[in-house]
Amino acid sequence: MAKSKKKNVAPAQDPQHSESADERRERGRALRATVQRTSHAGWKAAPDRRDPVDLVAQSSSDSLPALIPIRYGRMATSPFAFYRGAAALMAADLATTPTSGILVQACGDAHLMNFGGFATPERNVIFDVNDLDETLPAPFEWDLKRLAASVVVAADHVRLPGSDAVRLATEVVREYRERMIDYSAMRVLDVWYDKIDLRRYQDRHADPGVLDEVRRRIAKRIDVAERKSIPETLYPKFVCEQGMQPRIKDEPPLIFHPGADLAPGAASAYAEAITSYRKSLPDHIRTMFDRFQLFDLAIKVVGVGSVGTLCGVGLFMAGEDDPLFLQVKEARASVLEPYAGKSRYANHGQRVVEGQRLMQTASDVFLGWMRAESGRHFYVRQLRDVKLAAVLDDVDTPLLRQYARMCAHALARAHARSGDAALIAGYMGSGRAFDDAICEFAVEYGDQNRKDHRAFLHAIREGRIQAQTEPD
Repeated sequence: MAKSKKKNVAPAQDPQHSESADERRERGRALRATVQRTSHAGWKAAPDRRDPVDLVAQSSSDSLPALIPIRYGRMATSPFAFYRGAAALMAADLATTPTSGILVQACGDAHLMNFGGFATPERNVIFDVNDLDETLPAPFEWDLKRLAASVVVAADHVRLPGSDAVRLATEVVREYRERMIDYSAMRVLDVWYDKIDLRRYQDRHADPGVLDEVRRRIAKRIDVAERKSIPETLYPKFVCEQGMQPRIKDEPPLIFHPGADLAPGAASAYAEAITSYRKSLPDHIRTMFDRFQLFDLAIKVVGVGSVGTLCGVGLFMAGEDDPLFLQVKEARASVLEPYAGKSRYANHGQRVVEGQRLMQTASDVFLGWMRAESGRHFYVRQLRDVKLAAVLDDVDTPLLRQYARMCAHALARAHARSGDAALIAGYMGSGRAFDDAICEFAVEYGDQNRKDHRAFLHAIREGRIQAQTEPD
C-alpha cells in the first residue's frame, strides 16, 4: 500500500510527450500492482486518530474569536453541515489511506455544496467547481472520496433510504470514471475548452423526465440569479447613504465594519492592499479596474468552513449609478498542506487564484490576490455574478442523482485539465472495481462523520467549545 508523502510537488505528473494515450493508460493499469483499486475500499479509524473536536478547534486557531461560535453553531445544525465545515478533519483522515500517487490540482474540499453555476466573461452560465480555498496538488482520489462521501451524507440529510445512498455514491464514481475515459481520448485543446453549459445541459444517462425537471429548475434559478446580480438589486440591498457617501449596511454579527485591529489599512483607504491586488490583474482588466474607486469595506460572514476567517465585501464606484462589489476572502494554508506538501506560491491568495484558473473552464475577470498590511493573504472576486448554489433540502433521489452526476462530471473535467486523464483512466479501468471500492469508503466514512458530529455536539453540551445559534 502506498501512503501519501509530505513533499512539494507539481500540479500533475510531467506528461511523457513521447507516449501515446494508450501507453499512458497502460502505465495507469500497471500502478494497480502497487496500489490495488480494492485497497481504497472501506474506512476504519486508526487507534491513534486525533480527537475530531481537537482538529476542528485547531482549524479555528487563527480565526476571529467573535465569529468562532457562529462557525460552530452552523456546523452543529446537522451532520451535513458538520461535514461541510470539517475539511481539515477529512484531510487528516485521507492522508492515512492508500494513495494512487497520481497527482492533479485538487479542490481540497470537493463536497456537493462547493459546485455551482456562475456566469463566464462571455455571459454564458456554466456549472463548475466554485470553491477552491483549499486547492493544492494532491492525489486525484482524495477529491473523489470527499465528493462521494458528501453524497452519502447529503442523502441521509434529506432522509433518503440507505440503499439509495449506496447507489448514488456508486453512480458518482462511475460518472467520474467514464468522463475521465472520455477525456483520455480527447485532444488537449478539446479538454481545455470543454464546459458544462447550464442552459444546454445534456446527460446521456439521465432519465428524460428528470432531465426536463432539472432544466426547468436551472432556468428558473438562472433567471432569479441574473436579477439578483444586477446593480439595481445589489446596491439597495447592501448600501445605504450616509450624507453624500454610500456605505455598506451593518447587519451584525454577519456584516459589520472592522476596527483598526482587523483593518490596519483603513486609515490609508487600503491603498497598499489595493495596489497589491491591482498588480495581480492582467493589464486589460487593470485598465477597467482603474475606473473604480473604493468607497467602503465591511466584514461579511459567509459559508460554514470559512466562518471566522476575514471575509469582506468592498464597494467600488465608477459613477453615481455604476457600482462594483468585490468579495475579499482571506486565504490560509490549504488543509491538504500537512499531507501533500507546501504550495509553491508564497501568497495563499495566489495559490487559490492559480488553482481556480487551472481547474475552472472560465473564471471571474476580477479574480486576483493581495497581501494586506496585517500580513494576511487574500483573494478577490466579484461578490455575485449570476451565482447559483445548490439547494438540497427539497430534492428526491432522482434529482440528487442528477446533481451529483453533474458534480462528478465537473470534477473529472477539472482534474483532466491539470492531470493526466489517460493515466487516471488506466488506473481506474472500465469495470466496477474502483466504483465499488470508493462507494464502500464513502458509506463507511458517512458513518464516521455521524459519530464525529455526535462528539462535536457532546463537546458543545459540556462547554468544551462554544456555539452560537443564529435566528432563522
